[in-house]
Amino acid sequence: MKICISSSGNSMESVMDPRFGRCEFFAIVDTETNETKIIDNAAAKSGGGAGIAAGQLLVDNDIEVLITGNVGPNANDVLKAAQIKIVRGKKVSLNDNVKMFQNKELEIIEETVPSHSGMK
Repeated sequence: MKICISSSGNSMESVMDPRFGRCEFFAIVDTETNETKIIDNAAAKSGGGAGIAAGQLLVDNDIEVLITGNVGPNANDVLKAAQIKIVRGKKVSLNDNVKMFQNKELEIIEETVPSHSGMK
């Protein structure tokens, strides 16, 4: 299973970023091979449509589960259409979030936040 976590840094010890479209990095973890890669979120710097672009990045990487804090309605539409499960992570390390997900300690995100709420 391929899991993606929104991240504030470029290592698995980094803290999960609660923003989806505007996080700096994404960590992609393959739970079957234990392979991990950190990628830049180019959508974070876009003027608009960051959630949609970030969602498409996950689709392109065959992600099955997203661990993040919140998603907006447009990103939610992209993720749901691709059948990517959206899970609310905690502001702890990415490694800890993966473990909590595997132990079924994280909740499914059912509600979106308003558009543009992740912009600074």
